[in-house]
Amino acid sequence: MAGDRLDQRFRLKAHQRQALTRLGLFTERDLLYYFPTRYERPAAEKLIGELHAGEVATVYGQAVKVKLGLARQKRIPLAEVIIEDATGRLKATWFYQAYLAKKIHEGDWVKLAGKLGERNGQLYLANPAFETAADHSLFGVQTTRPVNHKTPETLTPIYPETRGLSSVWFHYALKQLLETGAHQSLTDSLPATLVARYHLPALGPALLLIHQPRSEKEAAAARKRFAFEEIFFIQLERWLAKTTYEKNGGYQVAVDHETIKRFVGQLPFSLTNAQQRALDQILGDLERPAPMMRLLEGDVGSGKTAVAAAAAAAVVEAGFEVAFMAPTEILARQHFESLIKNFTDRKINLGLITGSECRKFPSKISPRETTHISRGQLLKWVSGGEIPVVVGTQTLIQKTVRFKNLALAIIDEQHRFGIKQRAALVKKGGRAPHLLSLTATPIPRTLALTVYGDLDLTLLDELPPGRRPIITKIVPEIERVVAYEKIRKELMAGRQAFVVCPRIDLPDPAKMLALNTKSAKQEAKRLQEKIFPEFTIGLVHSKLKPKDKEQVMADFVVGKIHLLVATSVVEVGVNVPNATVIVIEGAERFGLAQLHQLRGRVWRSDHQAHCFLFTDAVGGKTMERLRAVQTAKNGFELAELDLKLRGAGALTGGKQWGLSDLGMEALKNLKLVEAARAEAKNLLAKDPTLAHQPLLRERLTSTIEQPLHLE
Repeated sequence: MAGDRLDQRFRLKAHQRQALTRLGLFTERDLLYYFPTRYERPAAEKLIGELHAGEVATVYGQAVKVKLGLARQKRIPLAEVIIEDATGRLKATWFYQAYLAKKIHEGDWVKLAGKLGERNGQLYLANPAFETAADHSLFGVQTTRPVNHKTPETLTPIYPETRGLSSVWFHYALKQLLETGAHQSLTDSLPATLVARYHLPALGPALLLIHQPRSEKEAAAARKRFAFEEIFFIQLERWLAKTTYEKNGGYQVAVDHETIKRFVGQLPFSLTNAQQRALDQILGDLERPAPMMRLLEGDVGSGKTAVAAAAAAAVVEAGFEVAFMAPTEILARQHFESLIKNFTDRKINLGLITGSECRKFPSKISPRETTHISRGQLLKWVSGGEIPVVVGTQTLIQKTVRFKNLALAIIDEQHRFGIKQRAALVKKGGRAPHLLSLTATPIPRTLALTVYGDLDLTLLDELPPGRRPIITKIVPEIERVVAYEKIRKELMAGRQAFVVCPRIDLPDPAKMLALNTKSAKQEAKRLQEKIFPEFTIGLVHSKLKPKDKEQVMADFVVGKIHLLVATSVVEVGVNVPNATVIVIEGAERFGLAQLHQLRGRVWRSDHQAHCFLFTDAVGGKTMERLRAVQTAKNGFELAELDLKLRGAGALTGGKQWGLSDLGMEALKNLKLVEAARAEAKNLLAKDPTLAHQPLLRERLTSTIEQPLHLE
């Protein structure tokens, strides 16, 4: 049965079991839903003597030597097989798959297919696909080439690999499952009416077509079915989450519009038209009894925080409380300081609560300053409603933090705020706070409709007047020295700079396909010793302990560090107005939207900002993409362009949205997304609790964060 566990079907080694666990693959159904990322046509059949390094080929030969062992350096289990034909010998090596050697015996005829590598002048195949040849008589060593052998017109699936499991392992494991008919035992949870309406293949045939397609047309049909299925279930989950949250009832805020006008009037700048439209939408939401669920999206510097502050003022004026949640302690402190400036004249108590400190504004001793207070005292004042605005990290949703009447939760760059987190904010009386999420991440329309289907979207598509555009320059290797001199001038003028690298450490030279890109650790050392020895250089990346990372960022904020070398961990970053330069190494490795967001780190002041895109690329689509960063008017434009040029998986350089590769590719198809969204919405309108759709109900309760109570 497809529900059986994989360790019952296969004799798994410890490292294979660990790899499957890492991927979240436990049952046969899980493995059947592990789809190829691409397909390869059958490689050209060649004799060993005709092979060249770098080409993809299929070779036939007789195994003359089979060896099991461990790699010298890292003690990795491997299998080696040497085959020969009339023209020469060739070695094939399988890493982490020593068991494969047990399937090949000396004297066997085999077919190997893969990409040819070269080491010490010798050609080899690394982790090739293989089959034992059924008809030995066709491949005698006296023949000059395989005779009358017809390679089936099937596509070879290529699966995402992980440490310990190669694409070849997945190929043969899935082949075994399909041969036993495991795919036929699965129950299709996609309603039959939708399968028929959109001419989709049924589940069993679709699984066969996606793993063993005989043509690109078959593969495309199967991928369309599973893309629709994934987007449909995400839409269904989002709409259910929205309606479930709204059932709690919200705080109907009586907005005093005159007070809001005065609040906006005391800001050191005038709201843009986009900000005013956004504020009007949010205030309208606050006045309704159902809790707001809105995403406010805008480029860095577009004024999201000011809009959020005005919404907070409306809630506080009506006698309720506000929680402002940020992803890091540094950002929480910055939001706290920003709100102090906005609320200074309103005599309102503000609190800050993080894992390392608690603060209150104003201080009794100095009404213009903050004061450290104990966690217990702050929690007591918050629960009594004496501190109506509290800023913090996710500590705000811990059980010990209780509000008197929390009417508005503002969430910065954590817009996929899940069901569990929302539930933690709901008061025991059943009332739920209004939710306002803020993001500077450029999001294509299809992604917004899918991942944020439960949130109403508001765009800040206008920057404050007078903001200078960032001077963005593409820097080839030969111009690197000139760029360094421009950076030095900025540093000497008292400014600061970022250098962003694609990776933390140098790539493993033993890995044939490792990307030869700059690493943050080595680049920080090189810049300090050889390029900018007169300045203080810091290093921050995701492998640092949170406390150490916070300290480095804090030192950069106050100017102790002049140049900060980092990975894209600074993408959702701190506000450092004094930083006017950002260097992005290996710029071609990043998505356009990600480049734009990284560039926004230095778009925080009236000083002229500079962005240097260091690249080894010389032409083609890569340069087209980088030139687009120079000319695009905003992040939204870049996000849509990146979706068109590279696919949704490249939007942020990582999987941040909870979508598979297939689901991300589906985002290129607006009609598919809109159809899935409409079907999910219509189905729930007719059957809000899915009482007549038990398979859908079961599927949803097994995949989301916690069971849905749909009664």
